[in-house]
Amino acid sequence: MIRNDYTIEEIREIYNTPIMELVFRASQVHHKYQATGEVQVCTLLSVKTGGCSEDCSYCSQSSRNHTDLTPQRLMKYDDVIDSALEAKNAGSTRFCMGAAWRNVRDNSDFDKVLEMVSGVNALGLEVCCTLGMLTEEQAHRLKEAGLYAYNHNLDTSEEYYDKVITTRTYQDRLETLDKVEEAGLSVCCGGIIGLGETDEDRIKLLHTLSTRENHPGSVPVNVLVPVKGTPLEHNKRVSVWELLRMIATARILMPKSMVRLSAGRNELSYEQQALCFMAGANSIFAGEKLLTTPNNELASDKEMFEILGLKPRESFKVEAEEVQ
Repeated sequence: MIRNDYTIEEIREIYNTPIMELVFRASQVHHKYQATGEVQVCTLLSVKTGGCSEDCSYCSQSSRNHTDLTPQRLMKYDDVIDSALEAKNAGSTRFCMGAAWRNVRDNSDFDKVLEMVSGVNALGLEVCCTLGMLTEEQAHRLKEAGLYAYNHNLDTSEEYYDKVITTRTYQDRLETLDKVEEAGLSVCCGGIIGLGETDEDRIKLLHTLSTRENHPGSVPVNVLVPVKGTPLEHNKRVSVWELLRMIATARILMPKSMVRLSAGRNELSYEQQALCFMAGANSIFAGEKLLTTPNNELASDKEMFEILGLKPRESFKVEAEEVQ
């Protein structure tokens, strides 16, 4: 039974289940609601890099952090389309475009992003964007241009949020998610583990996501990739067991959502990734970079898919099933 009324206590009990039992239970839910041999392959491209005014403690693109990143202006339309074609030919079925903005402004750059969305949509790919905070009108314009999903992560619990970011509030994030949903876009929203948060913060993040009126279409689970020059550069990497616990609990709470094994995957062996897929992950980012952080090589992912007997999920599968 799919629920949106889990209590903190119920989620805490699930999250703290012994790991083998937790993964087994999540795998059962996964088999019931998902095609377990399928993994959605996504590509994430930074179309405007660096120079962001936000102070996110983990991010190389914040202008307040002293990293080696060189800011870059918005990419040209043809270059983005070429990248999308390359991603499609490599097996990706969702193409995500990220711009390091605090919020979208109604200017020529936004008009260019709308053109990019239309162009990528015409290729038959699900198009996702992460551009910062939106107005209702901007969300509707993106939808009209052909956008499929909008990513806007909550990162962590509301209680821990201001320890990581101070230039926007948790409520700002939630309001943008509401605008995205009202525009008819699929919500892509998850978090990051390894920010210095506690297990209780992770439980509260999962509570916020799973008690929304509609569960997010996609839930990215990111492992912090410490970046030199950011306040979190010396944070210790979380264990694969912590990652598994997060993925498995998310799968149990949100059975129909895509649970995405996101940042930090390049540090995982095939065996560790297989455990994540068993625990309910059914989406990955492919390609050598996730915005500005390292990611797995395409050849490596192809080999892993062959070993594990996995195949890429088709584009617009939800819509195709609804028509049937």
